[in-house]
Amino acid sequence: MTSTPPRRNYQTARFLISAPKLALCPPDDGIEIAFAGRSNAGKSSAINALTQQNALARTSKTPGRTQLINFFGLENGDTLRLVDLPGYGYAKVPEAMKKEWQSHLADYLRRRSGLAGLILLMDVRHPLSDFDIQLLELADARELPVHILLTKADKLKQGPAKASLQQVKRQLAEWEDLVSVQLFSALKRQGLDQTYAVMDRWLAAR
Repeated sequence: MTSTPPRRNYQTARFLISAPKLALCPPDDGIEIAFAGRSNAGKSSAINALTQQNALARTSKTPGRTQLINFFGLENGDTLRLVDLPGYGYAKVPEAMKKEWQSHLADYLRRRSGLAGLILLMDVRHPLSDFDIQLLELADARELPVHILLTKADKLKQGPAKASLQQVKRQLAEWEDLVSVQLFSALKRQGLDQTYAVMDRWLAAR
């Protein structure tokens, strides 16, 4: 019988550093869980809900404000980290700058050896964009586990929300050994325990 990993103290998360590219990130000697998603998927709100803090990750009414790789330390140390990756696909910025952000994000996912798993956030009403699929392909190439949060589940009634969940699972059936999916609402605090269980397992496995 497999024992349950201990619950980590995610509420202890605190800001460490921001980096514009992989070369300026902290030394790659810890364990990290990264968060990625379109700029309007509610990534900052999800991080704040999971850490039980109001403003750890910066939220904005203007999508695309997260332009840096932001690192947060857990449990009074800096070897367990949450990483907020640049939002993609929506920011009203020049195309060249958008491509540069996406390049740095891809570099991090390909080359960061301490990365234990990726939390990929998608609006439950608009899942699986082209770039979401690109991230899943990057993760698949290095056999990195991915847990998808279908965010803003409170915006749909229970039936349509569950239908969206099942549709995403069917579309990603080829990756079912690597990818898991759940409904999530930062506003209603829906799905926190399920997400914590995944994160605990990733951190305990390294």
